[in-house]
Amino acid sequence: MDTDKINKTIEYYNIKIETILNFMNTNNNLTIEDIIQNGEQLTILEYKLTALEVAKEN
Repeated sequence: MDTDKINKTIEYYNIKIETILNFMNTNNNLTIEDIIQNGEQLTILEYKLTALEVAKEN
């Protein structure tokens, strides 16, 4: 995977993370399930970002 594609993917994941965080921070009616589901999605995205950062360094 070339660096340009990695950078674009990192940018995409960062946008997804910001979207989820904004949703969670602005919504006053979240259920426990919503919080857990969004937390899981954030965790997955963070793992993907970490893997992309490692791939970019190598």
